[in-house]
Amino acid sequence: MNRKAIALIAVSIVLTSCTTGGPPAQKPAESPLSVGILVYGDTGYHPDYPDQDDYEDLFTAEQYLESEWQDWLEDKRPPDEYEALPSSVSPVTGGVVPKTGIFGVSVAMTNYCRDSAVCDFGVLLGDNIYPSGATLGTDGFNDADRFKDVLQDPFGNVGDVENGYLTYVTMGNHDWETSRDGGYAQINYLQQAPGFYMDGPYYTVKPPSANGDVELFIIDTSMILANSDVREDTLNDDGSEGSLGEIKEPSHMVFPMTDGEKQQPEWLENALKNSTAKWKLVVAHHPIWSSSGGKFEEARVLRELLMPALCKYADAYIVGHEHTLEIHTDTCETTLGQPTEKPLVQILSGAGAKQRPLHSSFMRHQKLKYPEHTTHFAEGSLWGFAHMQIEGDSAKVVLLSIPDDASPTITSIFEYEFRRRSSSSSAQQ
Repeated sequence: MNRKAIALIAVSIVLTSCTTGGPPAQKPAESPLSVGILVYGDTGYHPDYPDQDDYEDLFTAEQYLESEWQDWLEDKRPPDEYEALPSSVSPVTGGVVPKTGIFGVSVAMTNYCRDSAVCDFGVLLGDNIYPSGATLGTDGFNDADRFKDVLQDPFGNVGDVENGYLTYVTMGNHDWETSRDGGYAQINYLQQAPGFYMDGPYYTVKPPSANGDVELFIIDTSMILANSDVREDTLNDDGSEGSLGEIKEPSHMVFPMTDGEKQQPEWLENALKNSTAKWKLVVAHHPIWSSSGGKFEEARVLRELLMPALCKYADAYIVGHEHTLEIHTDTCETTLGQPTEKPLVQILSGAGAKQRPLHSSFMRHQKLKYPEHTTHFAEGSLWGFAHMQIEGDSAKVVLLSIPDDASPTITSIFEYEFRRRSSSSSAQQ
């Protein structure tokens, strides 16, 4: 029975009590919080919009496999674990390129929300347009067509838009790659596109379907990292973190320009601290923990900048960037000096279009080096998405995948349950 029907029955009972002279009707109890959230990211890899390298690397099938093997070795992954990722022929260049899962994931999510789960709203976790965001025509493609093909058609109607479903969007590093104007062209489009919601690079919003009990805190971690010293990732031959590499040059396309853009960590802490919502979900692009062997220098910087606010006030940190499905927790002991009553949960759902393998050697060393961190589940070399169901003070996250032929056949591969941290006094200290 849906919520509207329950409400009508409650009204009918009240009216019947009044007309039959019975005892005064009691005020109906407030409905407990129940909300479903679709969680997905890194969906922007579309076959009709190739990377510039695709025009130069016109690989045959054999050349593509050789390139993948060399990349595997350069990444210092265990050679005996090598497995080629799915490939296809580019309809634009004619060369062999990585296959995309954008269409299968889109249909799978639509079916899942229609047939298997409640989806009150969704979060899209950045890298919404590959390879370089909106280009303002510099690559020979029209951005209006790109927005329709990569955003609106596949993801504008995954939920019941007519009944208020919205996808709340954050930006990723690829969305800013061409220019700042290109990034804002995407933001401006999403502010008006049916089925989407965006209010600038960073913002807070309480989705109406959660009646004020859930608040999203959207931040732009690309801007935060561009305003920080981030070193190049280097791995030792055994997969452990290497000596500190050279500092990366920040991209001028995403470099924060305003005081607000530069002060996002402080803004986030104040917004979380002052929130009246029961559930406080921080949504971003870059993870603080991941399992593919790269991105760990970015994660190190973000832990330093964001963890004080996350550990004290947030219920979960929801991200993409890595093209994997993962669940991590952090005790917050390194950040706050002692563990919180409930660890901070990170949900990583970045398998919306491109696949990426895990790095088992890196994962083993990370487990030994960071005792405050636990990887509860990590799976790479797949396409998929996540669904989060909140019931009262508890949440269950389900990770779901589709097969390598990109058909929309859904398999549930992991479930994780946790309780909201902001009900714990230790999380507020």
